[in-house]
Amino acid sequence: MRQDGRLSRLLHVLLHMEKHADPMTSETIARMLGTNSAVVRRTMAGLRDAGYVSSEKGHGGGWTLSRPLSDITLLDVYRTIGSPGFFAMGVATDEPQCLVEQAVNSALERTLDEAEALLLARLGEVAISDIAADFERRYGAVMGNRLPSCTRHPTEQS
Repeated sequence: MRQDGRLSRLLHVLLHMEKHADPMTSETIARMLGTNSAVVRRTMAGLRDAGYVSSEKGHGGGWTLSRPLSDITLLDVYRTIGSPGFFAMGVATDEPQCLVEQAVNSALERTLDEAEALLLARLGEVAISDIAADFERRYGAVMGNRLPSCTRHPTEQS
């Protein structure tokens, strides 16, 4: 089963936006993510609608942060991508009248619901600025004054 990387990719974009002095165009973000600009605009629109980013059209326009990263949590970004399911695992519904299936499904549903509640709570506790601070620590320890080596990531808007 293919994993959904949208949350990770959007977090990546937000961290770059925070470091980027100028607005980032959809084309710049698309090159960074290895996708096309229409996908970027559609995805970023969810962040804009939630008030986390803003966009300007025309020459010199692009996407900018509307709030500090400390005001945005992992849960906020997760919700802007439509709150995709966390688990590939689910219950069987082949024989709904089977008492064994009912008992198994009850235990699984309860357990998965509890796990999801814990995960959602934890996502709400982590601000994007926490990730930015972790990046800064890693950057200082590994890179010193050199630029990051993200091959597809522009250091300047083209």
